[in-house]
Amino acid sequence: MSCIAILTAVLALCASGGAVDIAVKSTGGKKISEMPYGLMHEDINNAGDGGLYAELIRNRAFSGSDVYPSNLDGWSAVNGASLSLKNLSNPLSSAIPTSINVAVSQNSTSVGNIGFANDGFWGMNVVRQEYKGSFYVKGEYDGDFVASLKSALTNDTFGSVKVKANCKTNEWTQHKFTLVPNKNAPNSNNTFTLTFSPKGLPSGSASLDFNLISLFPPTYKGRENGLRKDIAETLATLQPKFLRFPGGNALEGPNITHPWQWNETIGDLKDRPGRPGVWNYQTSDGFGLVEYLNWATDMELVLVLGIHSGLAMDGHWVNETDLQPWIDSALDEIEFIRGDVSTPWGKRRAELGYPEPWELKFVEIGNEDWLAGKEPGFDSYKEYRFPRFREAIASKYPDIQLIASPSIFDKMTIPAPVAGDYHPYRQPNNFYNEFHKFDNLTADNLTLVGEFSSVHPNGGIDWNGTLHPYPWWIGGVGEAIFMISTERNGDRILGSTYAPILRNMNRWQWSICMLEFDASKVTLSTSYYIFKLISTHPITHNLPTTPSTNTSSLFWVAGKNGNQDGLVFKAANYNTTDHQPTPVKLSFEELDKGAKAELTLLTTSEGPYGYNDPAIGNNVVVTTRKVLTADSEGAFNFEIPELSVAVLDTGRDYGKYLHA
Repeated sequence: MSCIAILTAVLALCASGGAVDIAVKSTGGKKISEMPYGLMHEDINNAGDGGLYAELIRNRAFSGSDVYPSNLDGWSAVNGASLSLKNLSNPLSSAIPTSINVAVSQNSTSVGNIGFANDGFWGMNVVRQEYKGSFYVKGEYDGDFVASLKSALTNDTFGSVKVKANCKTNEWTQHKFTLVPNKNAPNSNNTFTLTFSPKGLPSGSASLDFNLISLFPPTYKGRENGLRKDIAETLATLQPKFLRFPGGNALEGPNITHPWQWNETIGDLKDRPGRPGVWNYQTSDGFGLVEYLNWATDMELVLVLGIHSGLAMDGHWVNETDLQPWIDSALDEIEFIRGDVSTPWGKRRAELGYPEPWELKFVEIGNEDWLAGKEPGFDSYKEYRFPRFREAIASKYPDIQLIASPSIFDKMTIPAPVAGDYHPYRQPNNFYNEFHKFDNLTADNLTLVGEFSSVHPNGGIDWNGTLHPYPWWIGGVGEAIFMISTERNGDRILGSTYAPILRNMNRWQWSICMLEFDASKVTLSTSYYIFKLISTHPITHNLPTTPSTNTSSLFWVAGKNGNQDGLVFKAANYNTTDHQPTPVKLSFEELDKGAKAELTLLTTSEGPYGYNDPAIGNNVVVTTRKVLTADSEGAFNFEIPELSVAVLDTGRDYGKYLHA
């Protein structure tokens, strides 16, 4: 459909753009969830390995499976070395049995070191900072290894370090090093190399075996095996309140044999076998359960744990007679997270360096169980999978708020106090038309919005057509309308999170993501700016307004921010007559003449279809801020343009204007 046709469809919804007089009461309304907006993470688009997980070496342990066999992807020979994969009789571990053999060959140069190079996850960002590295070696060698960061284009060396060998015959020995480049690389077309001198090999030996070759830049909060700093810091600016993990389809796995198995993602990296993901590549599981828990700790996020419920992405599900081991695994995982050290899995957690349990109050049973298995699979969830998981967890942990993976909108009756999970991926017009979708939810219909975003243009064909190439402005305004609708009903909506959040621009399956990134930079989408504006001005208690609901073009919510003793008004203006701005007269019953408030307005410089393109680094979002003063009637007067998002916040600084 052409842009003109789509715009015509939008304008068909238009109504009067006349002034709107909104009065906000000082009492009434309801307390809303303490975690209104959060994050959801899964390893789609190389958002884990190669993304939020800071490891720079791709295919570091040559892990494979029956789905994706071990290979040498990412690796190349240096100075004519011969590289091959070996499954030795005494591997580094049973979890990662395949290693790389580096041998002198007839193509090796007569002088100099030989070895191997890794091109990272489509390049490496090299700047003057400390890089922490390690590798395991098996075989006898007397000499130094040399670890370097080099240009893949010019072979210039930005930094290198000698690592004294500590090798032992027929044993695997770990070597650690710190590498500090002496200059910044001009781009991310760089490689990591590890080399050694053939002269250091004993007579009769011509090779060494290597495994688990790792290199980390500085991580978020300095965590070992932690998060990529720039991506994590960008997520932190959203001031999220919860983390839903391991997120989406990654939990299910490609088949019943290969779900996300939490107990294989903990402990030493050499004891993590990795697994085939659902997005056509093998994952390392270096970013495992403890790493998720540390992430939540470092950003002060409430945990929303997803447990595997016996459904896989290929549509198969576990029979009722075979379900108990899966239930036992879920109970063990919960015990690992929050159990006392006197429990078996609490003890195991303490052995890993975490004697204090994490707080866990939310557990979701499965992910989208109404989808992959189609109607028969969904029936199995309703008939026995969900009831048995629910009974087992509620019996042992009655304080946990359980969440079913479908919502009441997915044709499932969800028994209170269990909540549902709603995943709307919609056209912007859908969010416009469904603004009142949550208004009739009762106290027994608690709902988490575990995933949402605008993914299709208005008038497009949902799912049979392609997703929009990037988050675009009118899609973001539709998302703002949806977010406002969740806050209006925040006593029944546990929280909402955009999804997916991360997209590696070198390898991806899903185009609509909040943040796009490559090896060296992060691009903020239009949806990021809108989500951030709404999420960083929290409402802890919504308040009644007159009129109580939206006009045809303007959607809003108002309430108190009890954390800052302020009053907040949020609005999105979708479509107006002749594209005219909507005048707003906003009064709070609590405020007098002369009260102050900051108005933040997001508009665009490029129209409804503008987007932020990582290739050119543009930003189509225009942010305007100004301080307003209430008039003689105690009202704030301003205009909200068509296709814009606005937040007015009295804030902590203006608390003196409130009545005692």
